[in-house]
Amino acid sequence: MGVPAQRPRGFGAQPRLVMMPPLQFDEPLYLWLLLLPAGLGLLWVWQLVRRRGDARRALHARTTPVREQYAFAGGLSFWLCLVLAVATLVLALSRPQVLASVTQNAGADFIILQDGSTSMRVSDVAPDRWQRSVSWIRIFAELLSWQDQRVALALFAHRAAPQIRLTRDPNALFFFLDYLGEAPPFRLEDDTSWDTNIEEGIYWGVKMFDLDEELYGRRLSAKAFIVLSDGQAWSGQVDTALQLARERDIRVYVIGVGTTAGGFIPQLPVSIYDTPEDPIHSVLDRPSLRAIAEAGGGEYYELGVDADQDVALKILTDVQRRAQSTQREETFTELYWFLLVAAAGLVSLGTLLLKERTQLWWQLATAGALVVLLMT
Repeated sequence: MGVPAQRPRGFGAQPRLVMMPPLQFDEPLYLWLLLLPAGLGLLWVWQLVRRRGDARRALHARTTPVREQYAFAGGLSFWLCLVLAVATLVLALSRPQVLASVTQNAGADFIILQDGSTSMRVSDVAPDRWQRSVSWIRIFAELLSWQDQRVALALFAHRAAPQIRLTRDPNALFFFLDYLGEAPPFRLEDDTSWDTNIEEGIYWGVKMFDLDEELYGRRLSAKAFIVLSDGQAWSGQVDTALQLARERDIRVYVIGVGTTAGGFIPQLPVSIYDTPEDPIHSVLDRPSLRAIAEAGGGEYYELGVDADQDVALKILTDVQRRAQSTQREETFTELYWFLLVAAAGLVSLGTLLLKERTQLWWQLATAGALVVLLMT
């Protein structure tokens, strides 16, 4: 039976909402250069007014068989495009960023809490409880899409030992499953390995969720614990840990490993001078595991009763049903390259509007000089 675990600090802290402006500039000092295209724009407007006045006077003063047509801006169209291109380049230098919303599937987050106590070495299920539970975790991982789903892994006996943080990388989980080997990493010689402290595992699972939220922000994903264990007697400490999980809207799914017939826990080798201790018989504590699943808002399953794949699919289906369909994430998008492309497009458009051959040759000569300068 486990000892009371300390509640992790900082569980009551709530994330603070910070309002961000829809547009910001990394280099706002360059915005003063907008005075140059603003002055050129005023000059362009003055030239356009003069041109329209000359056109009206020409139409009234001249008599021709066919009424003459004058373009609205004429050669000034190129200069308008050039002024706008200069203003666009100044904006690009100021490195503007716009706040954009990205909508995606909320997904689901799973933390697998694997019992690593000494009783998991019992071989009442083939090959033993530990290897049987690890093989189920592997099947569960193979059924995940790993796109909008994340998985973490933690072991527990008397104390919890987190192994993998929440990740979308299946290689990390499979690497640790291969590393765990054929027996729990907690040694038989350690007294702490002879305890099944489920509440400590749940406390650490909640702490992993809170730390992930602190580092990467709050997600709308459904959250779930998957506890694989042979059980422990019910205690008030377990109820306190489950209450903490319910406050975080984390469901607890429990998978029993073992049989009610049970088996003997492997004993430590003793000296010929020592009196061997009586072997300890361990059975599946089904009532306690059912109570934990019921108090955690999840379901209780048992390896060997249903197929491993069916158990994994039932958990996945139930968690995905609770997940919100979409998650809105706000992020800043860099506009630098978009503005450079816009400036190049304005210069190209102005070049197409040129009608006088002299201006066109000057434009081509300037463009050629810029290409040579960039190449050298």
